[in-house]
Amino acid sequence: MPTYAHRATLRSYAERAVPELARLPRPVYARAESLNAGSWTPTHRHDWVQFSYAISGVLGVHTAQGSFFAPPQWGVWIPAGLDHEVVTSARAEMRSLYIRPEDSFWGADHCRVLEVTPLARELIKRFCLLPTDYPQGESPESRLVQVLLDQLASLAEVGFSLPLPRHPRLLSLCCELIEQPGQNVTLGEWAQRLCVSEKTLTRLFQRETGLSFRGWRQRARLLSSLNLLEEGAGVTTTALACGYDSTSAFIAAFKGLFGLTPGELFRP
Repeated sequence: MPTYAHRATLRSYAERAVPELARLPRPVYARAESLNAGSWTPTHRHDWVQFSYAISGVLGVHTAQGSFFAPPQWGVWIPAGLDHEVVTSARAEMRSLYIRPEDSFWGADHCRVLEVTPLARELIKRFCLLPTDYPQGESPESRLVQVLLDQLASLAEVGFSLPLPRHPRLLSLCCELIEQPGQNVTLGEWAQRLCVSEKTLTRLFQRETGLSFRGWRQRARLLSSLNLLEEGAGVTTTALACGYDSTSAFIAAFKGLFGLTPGELFRP
């Protein structure tokens, strides 16, 4: 069973049952869910691809390779056969599409966060209104499904993920920062705890995560800010809780990663 970096947080969350579905009744199957704050599904896998799209709230999908976050109007692509958990700390409206593996257009190695375009959003909305056993063949419903799959294949991938190292001691330090994003840990302090030089730790961090220490820490802090903002925390409060000394620095870093300011992303 994978050990995910958020495990300590889940102790106070309510477990949500994994939906039982032996097979897909059609090439694409839709599920609409209203998730309560503080809910999570235990580790599970599907024989099909899952695309989970957040209409509101922030979805967190956690795997052994890392964590993937979908703010409103983004979605997480989960390959078939991949162990994962889905977590929501605030209330969320989720639309999930289950898709046959043979219709998948992404690799099967890891999750991806995709930006949902207005057209894809409307297609998902329309598809969710169809009956489970919608007509196949040359029906309008089947043509809608094909257009939907074509649009999903064209969605842009974004970097709302947090890769985790496999090195046990480095993973333990990363978990600490995920649980306490406001701590002002330095590369030198981590190097001392691992009994290595800063240069060695820099190389190890890059090799294990694909990111620099500073880049990984900033992404961890910004991703942790999503739930605070979704729950209604002010920008200044969120910035301080996530280790930023100034609101302006936080807003600049936030826009650099998400392409929007906190106010724009969580506009009422």
